Amino acid sequence: MPTTVTTSESGPVHVVHVAGEIDVTSAAILRDALEALIADGRRRLTLDLTEVTFMDSTGLGIVVGRLKRLARHGGTMTVAAAHERVVRVFTITGLDQLLEIHPDLESAVAAAAAASPRSSAAGGQP
Repeated sequence: MPTTVTTSESGPVHVVHVAGEIDVTSAAILRDALEALIADGRRRLTLDLTEVTFMDSTGLGIVVGRLKRLARHGGTMTVAAAHERVVRVFTITGLDQLLEIHPDLESAVAAAAAASPRSSAAGGQP
């Protein structure tokens, strides 16, 4: 199954929907989608991994890197992950302490919408 990445909006939240596996061969697609939103001034993101069945360290690195960049601009990111293997990767690495991991997209989007992104001195937009 090829990896697909699409984006959508839900109120003030921009959602990156991923389906398939996130690994060394497909992680660039995810990176590019997140980078484009952050560069465009989007500060409330939800990463929808509910249709992801596998994520390796390359995928985690992409998420952590974009989370750091987003945080520098006063933004926030939540994650929706339903597959046990994907949730476990976040738990084992401790990333569940840095990111809000939700079992479904609706609760992840609601959490991102409730967050209050800050403007940054670097020119970030709320």
